[in-house]
Amino acid sequence: MSAFRRGVRLGIDVGKARIGVARCDPDGMLAFPVETVPRTEASLDRIVEIAAEFEPIEFIVGLPVNMQGVDTLSTADARTFAADLQARTGIPVRLVDERLSTVTAHAALRSSGRTQKNSRSIVDQVAAVVLLQQAIDTEKSTGNPAGAAVPSDEESV
Repeated sequence: MSAFRRGVRLGIDVGKARIGVARCDPDGMLAFPVETVPRTEASLDRIVEIAAEFEPIEFIVGLPVNMQGVDTLSTADARTFAADLQARTGIPVRLVDERLSTVTAHAALRSSGRTQKNSRSIVDQVAAVVLLQQAIDTEKSTGNPAGAAVPSDEESV
């Protein structure tokens, strides 16, 4: 079993309206929210800026498959976003099943006394935290990075 790879990771929860961003400390002890980025033409630019600030060793991008594990329209969107992010930054991207991250995020916010309406602006960040924490916990328990690597341009040719 290999050791946990030290370094900051950024968790990305790609949505149609917003993108949640989270990060972890270099030792992977804890994931915490960074920002909710509005989903616009400039979204990728903002995430590139965040990456320049935190210098992650990799991105963990949520892969929204349905409960049967089958791809959806959102899955294709997340895969495209992940490939574009990797191409723009040169930083490796891993796609991780995020089936229950948003549900878990809503439940956590509800239990902290927030309504769904007043949670809208941060639920994507919380979902990114859930996704990233799950990925770092998986790597720590198995010794293997969570999810699947997005192929680089050289690999996909």
